[in-house]
Amino acid sequence: MNTARGASSAVPPASGPRSDGVRGAGTKGIPRARREEQILAAAMEEFGRHGHASASMAEIARRVGVTKPMLYTYFGSKDGLYLACLERVAPRLVAAIEEAMAPGQPAAKTPHRVLGAVFGILEEQRSAWFVLYDRTLKPGGDLHAAARRHRRTIDDLAASGTADLLRRHGNEDPLDADALKHVWTGTVGALVGWWTSHPDQSAQDMAARCTRLLTAIRG
Repeated sequence: MNTARGASSAVPPASGPRSDGVRGAGTKGIPRARREEQILAAAMEEFGRHGHASASMAEIARRVGVTKPMLYTYFGSKDGLYLACLERVAPRLVAAIEEAMAPGQPAAKTPHRVLGAVFGILEEQRSAWFVLYDRTLKPGGDLHAAARRHRRTIDDLAASGTADLLRRHGNEDPLDADALKHVWTGTVGALVGWWTSHPDQSAQDMAARCTRLLTAIRG
């Protein structure tokens, strides 16, 4: 879902508790796999809140309780760490959206299922959305290309879903479909941004709220 434009792709506000879950971690003897999980969780939060350009490797190391050299030992560079975060969240989002859009399910409920799937994936790390939709990535660079590739996959799913919705109402105008896709993708990004500002709201709360909102809009 291409939220690279407008408020839907803004870096989320810093209010509310952090969701990295690794404050105070860093004791010796932690297995490598667990250490990588800690680093990725902290990095996801840092990149999501500040963007790649302004993210601090020192802050990531501080959150985990390790040294900066250890980050480079594990991931090679700041770019390598960002890519690891990107490859962690993007395939999960794509898989969840594809499952929500799978044939054989009530078509009228597809928007509800997609939103529920997105919230479910982001439940423990809401800032991850803004890693995928990072506006600070330099166009033409490898990181920008990697993020854009994943965004395009999600965008294509959104295009397919909105076109199917219009066809069910007898509308096959491609411009209408494209316009509705942009409305939908912008809405999803805006909802994730709102959710990030309300850390007390669970994924289930958000799914229920969106069901109410979509019902009201249809009405």
